[in-house]
Amino acid sequence: MESGTEQDIDLATITDRMAVKKAVQSGNIEDAIEKVNYLNLEIEEAPEFAQEELAPRVEENQSFLEELERTVALLAFEDVNNSPVGDLLDISQHLKTASEVNDAILTSQSHEKECFYGLKISLMKRQLIQASQIN
Repeated sequence: MESGTEQDIDLATITDRMAVKKAVQSGNIEDAIEKVNYLNLEIEEAPEFAQEELAPRVEENQSFLEELERTVALLAFEDVNNSPVGDLLDISQHLKTASEVNDAILTSQSHEKECFYGLKISLMKRQLIQASQIN
């Protein structure tokens, strides 16, 4: 590089990450998952992931449990927009999730597996939110 510094991020993946971010922001979670899988960051099926990865994390982290409970609670309401957890449907939550997914992709590309779970969790939460809107 001209500046004499090493590149930490593969510039070729910036476009891919931005496409994932845009898909999440627009609520197109299936497209986001496809794009993440294209980056070789396989997203497991939600039930399998919940059993193998989320259950142990819940035991370790109370705030994570609360966030997960709020997300799953979306499935319990017919009118989720007027539910106590309706704020999870706001555009600000789309933006937050997109940012978390982007951070997790960057982290996973740096081979830090622990933070990669954040990507899976964020996309799974978006899937739950999207599913609650359909019902």
